[in-house]
This record gives sequence, structure tokens and C-alpha cells, in this order.
Amino acid sequence: MIWPLVILAAALAGAARITAARRAERAYAERRPPAANGIVPGSEGFTLPGSGDRALLLLHGSGDTPQTLRYLADRLQGEGFTIRAPLLPGHGRGLRDFATATAGDYARAAGSELDALLAKYRWVGIIGLSMGGALGARLTAERPDVRALVLLAPYLTPPPSVALVGRTAPVWSLAVPYFAGRGDDSVHDPAARAASYAYGLFPPAALRALCMTAAAGRRALASITAPTLVVNSRDDNRIPAARSEKATATLRGPTERHWVAGCGHVITVDYCRDAVASLVSGFLARHAD
Repeated sequence: MIWPLVILAAALAGAARITAARRAERAYAERRPPAANGIVPGSEGFTLPGSGDRALLLLHGSGDTPQTLRYLADRLQGEGFTIRAPLLPGHGRGLRDFATATAGDYARAAGSELDALLAKYRWVGIIGLSMGGALGARLTAERPDVRALVLLAPYLTPPPSVALVGRTAPVWSLAVPYFAGRGDDSVHDPAARAASYAYGLFPPAALRALCMTAAAGRRALASITAPTLVVNSRDDNRIPAARSEKATATLRGPTERHWVAGCGHVITVDYCRDAVASLVSGFLARHAD
């Protein structure tokens, strides 16, 4: 007699999970409705033409969009760089898209964008924010013709709780469709927070893709010889200061490390964005010959 009850409970739990997932998906679509091409307006990738033969590939973080890099991009375009900031697979669309994109999808898309720049420009560097830093580290290790690397709050060592969820994503996804992303703590500036296109939720599969990307970036560090700038926030809600210090300890090339304060994880849009832009600008002035 107990098996019918078990089957009924499982069916009800499954239905509740699906209902919760669809509710979350509708809520995001209502807040950020996609265009006909499936991309939320304002989330698109962008290219800013420069005045010379130097280019920068800018890579955004997990669950976010190139919008987080636009302020920095405008500053660097004004200094002559061509800027390419692509929208990564699964991002800037809908939560279901986010749940289906893999670490391999991210790496292939970023690699294709880099190859296009290397084929056209004499000098190419990479700037990666959060997960984009892990992608940038891997690309720089794989392609020695990348001339400089900038890691902004690089996501290379997930906290144990996040790593556990990533490893067990196939199990978690059966019970929990989405986790809260702690987005409010990532940006202290309320105006910048309100302008964000971040999903704010993470499917277990996306956490798995994030952890796999972080691990690949961390393994790549020991092979990087290009000049590298690392900038972290002392108030980062995702990467504690001690973890940040250890994360890039294996970099082989000449490395500059700086800390900013008064901002969360997304340091390119928060209160410290001017300080971050100045650090990046100064670093590139010394290394972008």
C-alpha cells in the first residue's frame, strides 16, 4: 500500500518543481522581455572600433551580460583600442537557455571571438570579469600570441558549497530548479544594481558549468607568461579576500595585483568602477606597445 503513496508524493513534488521553475522563468521574462531574436535588449554583445591596430576581448561573468563591461569598454575605446565584448551562450536570453549552456559552449564561443581578433589585429589582449577571467586565463595559456591579460574579480576557486552543488548538479536539478544568485550583494550601488541584466537565479547546471570553467582557468594559470593585472574587491561577496589572494598564486608571468574597496563582486559597474578603469588603463599603457 505504501508504493502508491510514494509514487503520488514523487509526482506532486515533480509538479511543484516544474511549477516553481515556470514561475521563475515567467518572472524574468516579464522583467526583461526578449526581442524577436531571443536576446533581451541591452544584453547584446558589442564592438567598439578603435583608432589603431590594438584590440581587446572583454568577457563577462556567469549569469550576466556585456553590459557590465560597457563603462570600461568606453574608456578603453577612447584610448584607441578596438573592443569586442561578446554575449556568451545561454546568457542575456531566458533562464532555460542559461540552464542548457555548458562550460564547453563558453570556451568555444570565447575562443572563436579571440581567433577573429588575432587574425585582424597586431596586438590583442584579454580582459575577463568573474567567470570571464577564468575563460580569459585559459585562452591566454592556450594562445601565446595574447599579449596581456586582465583578471577582474576572477572566479577561479568556488567556495566549497558552490563546488558541491556543481558536482552534484544532476541530483539537485531534480529537486531544485533554481538557486538565488545573491545579486544584490554583488553590486552596492543601487543605480547600477537596478540597471543590471543579470538573471539573479542559477540553475544547478549553470553552477556546474561555472565550476568547470573556473577549474579550467585555475589549471591554466601556471602556463601563463603574458603580463597580467589582477584586481579584486576587499568587499567581494563571492570571493573572500584570502581566497582571492590564493587563486592567482601560480601565475608565471609578470603580475600586478591591486585591491579596491567599497564595492561588491561586479567591480566594473559598482562604486569602484572609476578606480578599476584607471588601473586597467595604466596597466595597458605600460604593456600595449
